[in-house]
This record gives sequence, C-alpha cells and structure tokens, in this order.
Amino acid sequence: MTSGAAAGRYARALFDVVSKEASGDLDAVESQVQGFADLFAAAPALAGVMSNPAVPVTKKIAVTKALLERAGSVAAPVAKLLLLLAERDRLMLLSDIARVYRDRLMDHRQVIRGDVTTATPLAPEKVSALAQSLERATGRKVVLETRVDPSIIGGVVTRLGSTVYDGSVTTQLEKMKQTLIQAGQ
Repeated sequence: MTSGAAAGRYARALFDVVSKEASGDLDAVESQVQGFADLFAAAPALAGVMSNPAVPVTKKIAVTKALLERAGSVAAPVAKLLLLLAERDRLMLLSDIARVYRDRLMDHRQVIRGDVTTATPLAPEKVSALAQSLERATGRKVVLETRVDPSIIGGVVTRLGSTVYDGSVTTQLEKMKQTLIQAGQ
C-alpha cells in the first residue's frame, strides 16, 4: 500500500470515528491533527528522529506520549491516532492525513475549493460574485483562492477540483492560431 493510500485510510477512519461521537468536534480534530503535522514540519530534528528506522519504535512511542502530554487537551481520537502511528512507525504520514482529513471535512460540509488565476488582481467583490455564480452552478459552497499570472494576458482561469474553466486570452489566442493553421492546410 502506498503512503498516500495509507494516509487516506487513517484520515477516513479518524473522520468516521469523530463524526460518530456525540461530542465529536470535527473542527477541533482538524486543528489538532494539522497542529501536530505542522510541528513535525517545523522541527526537522524531530521529524528526522521519528522517520529514522534505526530509532526503536518504543522510543518513538515515548516521544509521542511526551508530545501529547505537553500539548495539553487533545481529543481522544487524535491521541489514539498518534500513538497508533507511532506504534506502526508511520508518523511521517501525518501531513498527508491532515490534508485528506481536511478534504473529507470540506466534502462533508458541501464545500469545494477553487483557484482563480487572472492577469491582474481581482477586486474582492468580483471574487465574491464569481464564487456565488460557481456556487449556483455546482450546488456547493465555493471557497476561492486567487492568483495573479500576467502570462495569461487577460481573462480568467478557474479550477474547481479537477475541472478547469479556461477563459484566458492566451488560450483564446492559441485556439485562434490552431484554427488558422487548420484552415490554411
């Protein structure tokens, strides 16, 4: 099993456990998992020790328990997940688990992330209007992240999941070029 598939299984199991709990706070769990993933990313020495196969699993479990104690109030499913990952020597999957969990949470809430690329910065009201029209088209809440790329010359390129709506001037010019080349043959 690839590490991505394993991370997906851990994240789905965590989500299922938390969503079935009466007191399950999906947002708090996301924040805690992301916090631990950020800790490993920000502390290369810690990440190096936890990913080193020469370090015994018992030491990794001890370090994980110490981290949990220092973190204070951690949701029981998160603590169990971290200890399970330490036991199985898979703590380095944590950032992927956090990403998959966040995606699952957004899917649960009917939210889809999108990217909007324009040649010049968009005014906030234009981004909001674009998000609203995409919400009407998809039936889901849309959260857009904007990017500026002068190479598209003008227009808008919108990516929602795996769907790309390319209305850039560069693409339109390329289509015109292909049409002229084909007409000339």
